[in-house]
Amino acid sequence: MDDLYSLDDDGNPVAIHDIKEWVAAFQKINRRVAEDFVRKSRISTVFLGLDHNYRGGGGPVLWETMIFGGKFDGEQWRYRTRHEALEGHVAAVRKVVLEDRE
Repeated sequence: MDDLYSLDDDGNPVAIHDIKEWVAAFQKINRRVAEDFVRKSRISTVFLGLDHNYRGGGGPVLWETMIFGGKFDGEQWRYRTRHEALEGHVAAVRKVVLEDRE
């Protein structure tokens, strides 16, 4: 299986080719990148551990930001790098905050 990943000690993704090894490694890592609560919404960004690049081309898609609750409940975005995920998390928080002002 080429779509399984864990994180090394520096937070970088590492491909794992054995499902049992992946399960053991995945249980030990901190998957949470960021989490914020804005009124009735929770914005969460996590490491997925499974490649969500179903279209092919480019690198694996391993991080996701999702909004739970409020007007944007269920909206999600996926990313190829931790840096993109952090930027996406900030953008999602900003989206909820700006909507909350209206």
